[in-house]
Parts: sequence; structure tokens; C-alpha cells
Amino acid sequence: MTHPAPVPAAPAFAAIVVAAGSGSRAGGAKQWRLLAGKPVVRWSVEALLKAGAQDLVVVVSAGAEAEAQTALAGLSGWRLATGGDTRAASVRSGLQALGGPGDRPVLIHDAARPLLGADVIHRLIDSLDHADGALPALPVADSLRRAAGGLVAGAVERDGLWRAQTPQAFRYQAIVDACAAWPDAEPATDEAAVLERAGGRVRIVEGDARLMKLTFPEDFAMAEALIPRQIRVGQGFDAHRWGPGTSVWLCGVEIPHDQTLIGHSDADAGLHALTDAILGAMGDGDIGDHFPPTDPQWKGAASDRFLVHAVERLTARGGRLVNVDVTLICERPKVKPHRQAMRERLAGILSLPLDAVSVKATTTEAMGFTGRGEGLAAQALATIELPA
Repeated sequence: MTHPAPVPAAPAFAAIVVAAGSGSRAGGAKQWRLLAGKPVVRWSVEALLKAGAQDLVVVVSAGAEAEAQTALAGLSGWRLATGGDTRAASVRSGLQALGGPGDRPVLIHDAARPLLGADVIHRLIDSLDHADGALPALPVADSLRRAAGGLVAGAVERDGLWRAQTPQAFRYQAIVDACAAWPDAEPATDEAAVLERAGGRVRIVEGDARLMKLTFPEDFAMAEALIPRQIRVGQGFDAHRWGPGTSVWLCGVEIPHDQTLIGHSDADAGLHALTDAILGAMGDGDIGDHFPPTDPQWKGAASDRFLVHAVERLTARGGRLVNVDVTLICERPKVKPHRQAMRERLAGILSLPLDAVSVKATTTEAMGFTGRGEGLAAQALATIELPA
């Protein structure tokens, strides 16, 4: 029997994630905003830790420590440093917090580039065997033009031009010395430019189109589209017995009836089944786990609260509801006259377009407990998307 060859571990390296910017062009501090359910800064920190970073410093602006702690809660192997008024000052702060040894690889990364893959990290570290620094980059594919007064003022030759990305890799002491030699009054394009000015050799390695920088509000939608997702389907079922009453709640709509469904909450079997379907698609237990019938606070509660809770948990994981399909199983009341109202109510609760919501009804041809009029049952399917 043959066994696959083990994946070689990355050499030991340290990392700095610069997350001290104001993000004004993106509409606010983008490093704390959610991307597919996770703060932007967390994507980079998780990627670097997973790739083997043995010492990781996250540089934040003064006063943002609590936000960083919240964004990175549950992760170990990282610590904070306070940034400066410029990116260069923040990088120097991160380098000072790291310390030596002088020959260990250090990756310096912008938190605003969240979709970092391990392959880029490995290419950068490997390149330090043959250069003083390395940066990921992509060749410029579009034609370039100069402009003056809104008019084309000539073409720019694109051969030999590259779009630089981060993280950028260096030996610790080499980048510390280069930063110390850089004139304070002159803004640096990036750390590679700083090392190059000091006489260091910087190698270009293959970048990644997914390593786009979140600069403008519309960039977040683009980044969301680049995140791999998986489709999941969940199924739910619920049943309640009939009892004395004058109306019944089904799929969030109150229907006049000569009986009501008996349950700890409002006994809306349609919403209960749908809540279970969404929770089931996430692998997040069932409605009883989240709202135990033994808890008196849920006695008589409106079941739309349960459904909203399930959707909120889905959203918190970066997921999205695609469509739902509910089937009510009963002899009475007649569902068809109320079906459109039910669909509209569900679409409103779930923030779905109407054509993504289906409500149907059927009977059991007088067979079983629903056929004998002892109770009503509901089953539901929910399709969701989750980050892979």
C-alpha cells in the first residue's frame, strides 16, 4: 500500500499584519468590517497562523485594542503593537515588537488584503534563499494611458510592469536596517522599496489575483464573490395536535379557525420546520437546542423569533439563504387562500425575493393523525450557501 508524500512544513517565520489604517476611502475602518462573517483582519491572521507563523504581531492604532481583541477572539499565537501616524511608522513598531534573530524570515502584510493563500506564503519564504527580499506581484494586463484634463495624453508601455501585493518577505535585520536608513520626510511605497533603496535585492514571485486590496466600498462585494462557497440543504419537520381555539398560526400568518395548535410557543409548525431546516443545513442543532420547551420565557412566543435567530446565526457564519420550501400537511384549514400571504410573510422575515419562497399544502387522504384531524404537520427544506 502506498502512502501520499507528506506536505513539507514551511520554514519558521514571523509576521506583521498592519491594521492601523483609518480606511477612509472604504467608508471606515475596514479591518474590523465583516467579510463572509469574519472581520477582515481575522482572515489574514488565520492564514498566517495556519501557514506556520511562530510569532505574529498585529499593529493597530492607539485606542483600537478592544476591537482587535474582539476580532481575533479565540486565536492564539498573536500579540498587539501600537501603530504610528504613517504606515512606515506602524511597520517599524511591528518590527520592534518582534525582535530578532536577525536572519529569520519576516512577512509584512496589509490587513486590507484578506484572501491570503498558503501557496503565496511558501513562495515568498523560499525566495529568501536567493534574495534579500521578495514580493508577490501580477503582471499588468490592461493597456495603460496617461491623461491630462480628462483626455488621453499618451500610452504607457506595460512590458516589465507588475502590480505589487503583500505580504512581502525579508530577513529581519535586513529590513530593520533598511527602515532605519529611510528618510522620515519621504513616504515609502512599500517595504520592498525601502529595502531596494538600501541596496537589497528584491525578487518577484507569482502573486494571486485574490489578494486584492479592499480600498473602496465596492471592493467588499468583489471579495465576497471570490470566496469559495459550498451549497448545503437542510430538512425540518414539525407536528402539533389540535385543541380548543379560534385561530391558528401557520408560516407567520394568523388564520381564523375553529381550533388552534397546541404547543409551548404559538405552535406555528411551518416556522418550526423551517427553523430546523436552516439550523440543520448549518449543522447547528435543532430548535429545541436553542429554545428549550422547558424554558418558560418561550411560552406563547411568536415563532418568527426562532426563524430570525436561525438566519442571524447563518449570517454570522458568512452564510446566505438561497431558497426555502415549506409543505403543510393537514385536512383543515384550507391553506390555498392564505398561501400568498404566507409566502410574502416568509419573504419579509427571511429577506428573500418572493420567487425564492415556496409554500404548499397537501392532505394524507384521511389517513393517519392528520387525516383523522388530530393534528397538523409541516416539513421544510432550506438551501444555504456557506464559505467553504
